[in-house]
Amino acid sequence: MNTLGKLIAAGIFGFAALQLIRPAIPVKPETAKVALPPDVEHILEKSCYSCHSNQRRLSWFDEIEPGYWLVRHDILSAREHLNFSTLGSKPAAAQKAALFEAVNFMQLGAMPLPAFVALHPEAKVSPQEMATFEAYLAPWNSASAAPSLPGGAFAADALTKALPEHNGLPLDSAFVNWKVMSTTDRGDNNTFRFILGNDVAVQAARTGNISPWPNGTRFAKIAWQQKTGEDGLVYPGAFVQVELMVKDAEKYKKTEGWNWGRWRGVDLKPYGKDAGFVKECTSCHLPVKGNDYVYSLPMTEAKVPGKDVVNNFAAQLPQSLADNPLRWNAITMYVDPKTHTTSTLYGNDAAMQTVRARSSAYPAGATLALVTWNQREDPHWFGARIPGTSVLVELVTMNGTEPRLSYELVGRGEGNSAWDGQKRASFITSLAPAQLP
Repeated sequence: MNTLGKLIAAGIFGFAALQLIRPAIPVKPETAKVALPPDVEHILEKSCYSCHSNQRRLSWFDEIEPGYWLVRHDILSAREHLNFSTLGSKPAAAQKAALFEAVNFMQLGAMPLPAFVALHPEAKVSPQEMATFEAYLAPWNSASAAPSLPGGAFAADALTKALPEHNGLPLDSAFVNWKVMSTTDRGDNNTFRFILGNDVAVQAARTGNISPWPNGTRFAKIAWQQKTGEDGLVYPGAFVQVELMVKDAEKYKKTEGWNWGRWRGVDLKPYGKDAGFVKECTSCHLPVKGNDYVYSLPMTEAKVPGKDVVNNFAAQLPQSLADNPLRWNAITMYVDPKTHTTSTLYGNDAAMQTVRARSSAYPAGATLALVTWNQREDPHWFGARIPGTSVLVELVTMNGTEPRLSYELVGRGEGNSAWDGQKRASFITSLAPAQLP
């Protein structure tokens, strides 16, 4: 036999031997299958169950080594993240969160995996199927489950006593002074979110230097339960959690260049059971890999190439403003469900001194700015809304040694006789700051 023949024979033998090395893919019963309407369950069975269930549904070519090893790895990893055969054993809020995440992965093209769809075209989710799934979840037409966390007040030393996350990341107490880069109204779980950035993040957003975000960038995402006031407006209620993202491309190379942490409740308890919780973070942010794993669209006037990278619409405030309130600190927010608008209250330095001192009286020199936008759908998260085009800016300034309210309406609302300036000024100054440690 010549050399070529020997190589071919060796290759055939080696290929055949590989087929004998076959670690099992466990097949288990569906112990707690999540209850879904037949049309929604059909979508999941067709597009998700091959990996995200206890069923073993491999095509003949999936059984061939060495590809089988990759298929097995993907299935075991997928089950660990989300298993529809056991999802029904989790609380209702967790079940719903998993379904919303599934829709978002589909919507952003991250699931089913493009490589999987290339070999299994029947798994592709059609626009009609997406519409069916979204209509079933209907975040704005049904009561969503709010996070189940005890309320209460923060201890005076809550920040200093907060334990590091299980991966070693400490809670950066400076986050309470960072600037708001975006806000979110989450209809999927009835929460409001402030997305704050440190000075590095803010400067990067203002200059458009976010592809990728520079080392030293830090984000804090703060969540509050929603509560409806007697006036019909929806305000931040009890504190839910704060999440941190810290960028260092080299130090955190194994976790996509970011470190992650989450602290829940007024006792700021670390979320993870062990350091492995980071897998949950990185897999959740995988669909926005093209945006350096960042879901939020910062409000900035900087032009950044690409689709849905920044929120230029919300950053376009009236040019007649003497100062840009988006560069101030945020105090609170609310949503008017009747007009589908979202408003954020900002304060200048003098106003923020009052807020941080937990005082109820703003001093002379303090200025508040209530910025109102039309809401628009968040392109990165089904079930969330973010600021769209600005509607108006209301300014309240405390003047004189005995502060008097000076009210100014800027934007499309100028000259609107329906507005009572004194009543609006009193309303704005009475808005309670969102709960922070």
